[in-house]
Amino acid sequence: MNTRNFVNFHVLISHSPSCLNRDDMNMQKTAIFGGKTRVRISSQSLKRSIRYSDYYAKHFSKSQRTRRLLDKIVDDLSASADSPEQAKAIEKCALYAAAIFEGKTKVDEIGKYERDKKSGHIETQIIPFSQAEIEGIKQILLEAAGKPEKGRIEYMKAEIQRLEREQRTRVDLDVALSGRMANSDLIYPVDGALAVAHAITTHTVEPQDIDWFTAVDDLTQDAGETGAGHLNTQQFSAGVFYRYASLNLRQLQVNLGLLADIHAEQTTESRARALDIARHVLRLLATVVPSAKQQSFAAHNLADFVIVSLADQPVSLANAFEEPIERERKTGGFLKPSITALADYWSRVNSAYGLDEQARAFALRGGIKLSDQEALISIADLEQWLANDGRA
Repeated sequence: MNTRNFVNFHVLISHSPSCLNRDDMNMQKTAIFGGKTRVRISSQSLKRSIRYSDYYAKHFSKSQRTRRLLDKIVDDLSASADSPEQAKAIEKCALYAAAIFEGKTKVDEIGKYERDKKSGHIETQIIPFSQAEIEGIKQILLEAAGKPEKGRIEYMKAEIQRLEREQRTRVDLDVALSGRMANSDLIYPVDGALAVAHAITTHTVEPQDIDWFTAVDDLTQDAGETGAGHLNTQQFSAGVFYRYASLNLRQLQVNLGLLADIHAEQTTESRARALDIARHVLRLLATVVPSAKQQSFAAHNLADFVIVSLADQPVSLANAFEEPIERERKTGGFLKPSITALADYWSRVNSAYGLDEQARAFALRGGIKLSDQEALISIADLEQWLANDGRA
């Protein structure tokens, strides 16, 4: 059985004019790399777009990331409560639960926990909860609401601890990939198996373009008025983006309860499950694009070139572009030289460090090789290669 523990994903996507990720000033996010300005799509933006894609919903479970889970549960349970008294008891128990999630341990501290003074909501730190956890919390609140006030908090602490102990061995796939932080000893943290880098252009994008746009008022125009009802500007650009992500197969198996710990021996079945997830991650990284300003730009571009490797460590190839790519002198374009640079850099790093990575590539255009192997011309073939643990 293959023992390489990491899957490295290297993706090149050429985006037509767009503004896929903006900062607080409504400007495109950028990064200085190699002393030159690159357009950037943040890791958070990519991961959220992936989580909210139809493909993700179809193949992966989705957690609920919120500060106000308990607020929603109170609304749901109160709507079907048998009496106002039960509804009030459910709300009180939800406040106790919020205090426990926030790391409060003493009964008097938990008992004094209140709604947020500004928002009026029952709030905690933002935590991703699995669907099983949400249902379990609902049940705990219902049962606790029916118990005497004395001893209720201790009961809830014990029940929440039991629930989290049970869920620790069957984390939802969404949380297993992304991980979660937690302040409370009763809400266990999860080390995410998937690391996703900020995507940057392989070349300099400077200066970026400015779109001066207007909105015409139909009614005033019909009345004979000239001029626009609204006018504004929007920064945008086009470029070839390098995306990198790394999947820790053992960590994924641990998070899903398939291995007892990170050092446990993999089974054929547990590794096959992790690789099946990896092939879906590949599809997502090659096809999902952030939704920002897409109604205005429609930059729904798919990956042009992908390298996937099974490796003993995570290795980014971003330094292939530390010196910005120059466009083709005769024909123009950054894509072709970016592909050449990425494939060449992978070969040099793999050889120089004796990494012995097992890798295959996918390319939309023919004639491209990686380590003397022709790039596959179907992304499905690359997915299958990965699912088969590096076998065709």
